[in-house]
Amino acid sequence: MVRGKVQMKMIENATSRQVTFSKRRNGLLKKAYELSVLCDAEVSVLIFSQKGRLSEFSSNDMQKTIERYRKHVEELQPENNDTEQRIQQLISESTEMVKKIEQLEILQRKFLGQELASCSLEELQEMDSKLEKSLSNIRAKKEVMFKEQIEQLKEKERLLLVENAILREKCDEKACPLPTQQKEVSFSSLSSDISEVETRLSIRLPEPVTHLS
Repeated sequence: MVRGKVQMKMIENATSRQVTFSKRRNGLLKKAYELSVLCDAEVSVLIFSQKGRLSEFSSNDMQKTIERYRKHVEELQPENNDTEQRIQQLISESTEMVKKIEQLEILQRKFLGQELASCSLEELQEMDSKLEKSLSNIRAKKEVMFKEQIEQLKEKERLLLVENAILREKCDEKACPLPTQQKEVSFSSLSSDISEVETRLSIRLPEPVTHLS
């Protein structure tokens, strides 16, 4: 006789449900015992009936098996907890960052002279104090930059003076003629040329003019 399939839903009849529970409970406990013997596995089964009656089977001490199960679960939980905590931390940080950005944007608009009508006197005084402090910091940084530029120019001037002194020494070694000497030579040559021209000139009377008749 072929056994038909049992539809998987709660049995409505209380008597039939109790009979089925007793049969299947005993079969489940028997299978648990066989599994522990055949496979040398640590098996524990806890069954509570609808009325709260406990049925159990354990191939080892039940309490030890439960403690082993709890320890195994606790070893798996930290990894999941760390991931969840990290996610929550990132969400919190991103939310806080969005708020700070919004506050900075509002403050920036106020510093630019926008939306000042909604500011109280204390807020305006605080903004004025911050602006004065910012200007002081800018002036201090600007002064430092100017000092650095002056030091760089002084160093550049020193290097140029050293280079100029080296060039003068090289020029003295080669006995370069001074500009004044060059001028004297040119003047002397010019005067000699003029004298030569003057000596070649001769003075004579002009020839008489003859009129044609």
